[in-house]
Order: sequence, then structure tokens, then C-alpha cells
Amino acid sequence: MTSTAFCIGGELEVRRLGFGAMHLPSEPGTDRETSLAVARRAVELGVTLIDTAYLYGGGANEELLAEALHPYPDGLLITTKVGVARSGSSGEWKLDGRPAALREQVEQALRRLRVERIELLQLHRIDPGTPLTDQVGTLRDLQAEGKIGRIGLSEVTVDELDQARQIVDIASVQNRYNLLDREHEPVLAACEAAGTAFLPWRPVAWGNAGEKAEVASVATELEATPTQVALTWLLGHSPVILPIPGTARIDHLEENLVAERLEMTPAHRDRLDRLSAAA
Repeated sequence: MTSTAFCIGGELEVRRLGFGAMHLPSEPGTDRETSLAVARRAVELGVTLIDTAYLYGGGANEELLAEALHPYPDGLLITTKVGVARSGSSGEWKLDGRPAALREQVEQALRRLRVERIELLQLHRIDPGTPLTDQVGTLRDLQAEGKIGRIGLSEVTVDELDQARQIVDIASVQNRYNLLDREHEPVLAACEAAGTAFLPWRPVAWGNAGEKAEVASVATELEATPTQVALTWLLGHSPVILPIPGTARIDHLEENLVAERLEMTPAHRDRLDRLSAAA
């Protein structure tokens, strides 16, 4: 039976099927009220891993989660990401892994999330303009200062992961990955070998009509939705995968969480596994 829990860093236990907050509108109005309700409903339903980032609204998403959920219940992990910033001249988002920039973003995340320590802080992207040792080293220093509990990376290669591990323990990796997009299978394998949490972003995506038809066929046989099938496949594909599907609707949130209880036969898994070659 597929385990529903995972210990990040070997000690921080979370429910494997989490929630990605990126799609929650944060502007004042009815949509924001719905966003608050979605976040609260996720926790009511037992979600203990919520993913956000400074990039999501320039910190507005972090503030939204704090408004919805603070004071946080025991066992809830809100992980955020730093390392992307707006250009002062153009206003466009760009990678910024300079030590001073990372420190400032972590300080601001602490303030917005209303915490003294971020239990899991992930580097959103590696900035090619700043040495990796400086970027990961800064996060290691912040960890030593007690402002970060555990450190993660996002969109990295196996080599980059290995380099980072020479500097500090890496508790999580967040790469693009789903049923039809398995480009980062080698990174997943490296995470599995080390017991490192792998948080696939874009955990649900669809390919051409033939692939959609095969997923839909499995969904029909299991009396489930294609999205539930995709999430169930992820949970069974590797014990270190922690999917973080996002939505701005309570009904979709509730529907997604059913995937944890969906029973998929080996034959169904075999059919879905073969889709990666076609994709």
C-alpha cells in the first residue's frame, strides 16, 4: 500500500499530497476571499504541506497564506522559495542569487509569513551569474543563524544537486515532473537514492490527443478523473514524490485529495508508464 506520509530531512513529517498556492488570487475582492477559504479548507482536509514563493505576487501569496492560516496549526509546513526578483529598471522578474538579495528575501518572507524560522526554504532557481557556493552558502549561513530549518533546490540537474550537497544537506528538490513529462527522471532517481523529498511542480499536464485518451480510459475504468489518475500515478511512482497540485477552487481541491485513496492496479500503472516514451 502506498504510504501517505513522508519525513522531509528525515524528521519533518508531512502528508505526501500537498497543496500549491501559486494559483490563489491575492488581490482584494471576492476572489481573495475565495483564496482564503481554499487555503483554510486544505488544512481542514488534513493537508500539511503548502508551497508558495516570493515570485507569486512579489510576496502577496505568502501574506495571503499568513492571513488565512496564522497562527499555524501544529504540523503544518509552509515552504517558500527565494532567488527571483524584479528588475528595478524594467520591473521584469529575473534570477537573483546574490547573497545580499537572498538574505533580504528570507528576512521579508519571515515577516510576511509571521514566523521566526522557515522550516523549509527552497532556492527558486540557481542564478548563473552568482557562484553556486555563494548562493547555497548563504542559505547555509541563514540556517546556522536559526532563520531556516531545511534547505531545498528547484529546477536543478543531478550535477548541480551533487555540488550543492558538498556545501550543505539538501532536504528537497522541486523540479517540473508529471505523468507525461519525465525529463527529470535522473534527478528523481538521485533524490530517491538519498531519501530526499521530490516536489514535482506542474504535477498534472496533458499531451497529445492519444495520450489524453489513454489517461481518460484509465480514469473511466477507475471511476475517477484524469487529474486524480495523474496524481495517484505520481504517489505510486516513487516514495519520495510529494505532489503539490494547485487550484483556486474548493471543489477541485477536494477532488484532488481523493487521489490519495484511489486504488490503481499494476495493469493500469503499466499502461500509464508506457506513456512516457510517447511523450
